[in-house]
Amino acid sequence: MSSDEDFSLVVEPSEETLGGVRLLIQNEKDKLATLLQDQKDLNQNILETKSLTQKFKDRTVVLQQDLDEDRERSRDQEAQDQERLRIMKQEEVELNLELQRVLAELQQEETTIEKLRAQADVFSGAPERSMVFCGKTGRPQDGPRFDMEPLVEYPMEGGTALVTFEEADVARQVLSQSRHKVDLGGEFHLNVEARAVPITMPSSVQVSAQVCPQRVLVSNLPQMDRQTLQDKLHIHFSRSRNGGGEVDECLLHDESGNIVITFIQDNIAKGLTDAEFHTVQLSDGTHQVRVTPFVNGTITDLKTRTRLCRRTVLLTGIADIADAETLQDLLEIHFQKKASGGGEIEAILYCPEGQSRTALFYTPRKDE
Repeated sequence: MSSDEDFSLVVEPSEETLGGVRLLIQNEKDKLATLLQDQKDLNQNILETKSLTQKFKDRTVVLQQDLDEDRERSRDQEAQDQERLRIMKQEEVELNLELQRVLAELQQEETTIEKLRAQADVFSGAPERSMVFCGKTGRPQDGPRFDMEPLVEYPMEGGTALVTFEEADVARQVLSQSRHKVDLGGEFHLNVEARAVPITMPSSVQVSAQVCPQRVLVSNLPQMDRQTLQDKLHIHFSRSRNGGGEVDECLLHDESGNIVITFIQDNIAKGLTDAEFHTVQLSDGTHQVRVTPFVNGTITDLKTRTRLCRRTVLLTGIADIADAETLQDLLEIHFQKKASGGGEIEAILYCPEGQSRTALFYTPRKDE
């Protein structure tokens, strides 16, 4: 061993001496004290660790409760959001339906306004004519009304006759006897039966009016040969330089004396009615006519009622024993006699057996 190396010498206490034993005891006491202190520190650490563990457990419970509450709130919030979303979608659907309904009503209103505007144009552009009011007045809420003069077609079978008396009382008297014996001269006679005549008449009519896109009404016409006038108007309104086009028809309206012109194309009539007044070249110069819209009327609602003719009687069972003219004269002579229960006859129409005819019933005017 080198002399330069450092070394220490530890002398173990000897059990053989009292001092050594005491020293050993003291060493053991020191170790025990150290162990007790370590055990105390360890117990303290264990207590602290348990305390921390409990705190962590308590904190974990609180956090778990908070998490559960957050999840519950999230589920509630999600459910509320879903409900709001459902309500918003439902409101969107209802709003779209309402929008479609409003758009449809708006379209209908625009269509109605357009029709009213067209009717206003028609009424403002109607042919000028002197008129006298002979109707009845009413309240404004009653709405527009018009009167009709019915023209009823009544089919007649063979072997019948219609007799119209001047007085309704005579017709009632003829109907009250029912069966009548018509004298044919000598010992011959004809048995006929008198029946009431039911007529189906309109009680109310609703008419929808639309401006015809192909027709125009030409008024303010000159006094001249109607056929020549129709030809001149046909030629004038066939020319494109006059605003016209190809003419399909040019017809005279007998009641009004006006002329209706029908074009092949739809876009001609509007331009002519917008211009309204047109100068037409005639044989002896020019004349200004007025062109206004032509209105088509469509019956939208018709209500009828059945009435018995007050002055007309139907005779049936008329045998074909003479020519039609002779039989009609014999019937007229018989029912004109007061002795036969008749009276003055206004009209009579006979339909022989094996034939058919149509009688026209109309409301007579006050001046007729």
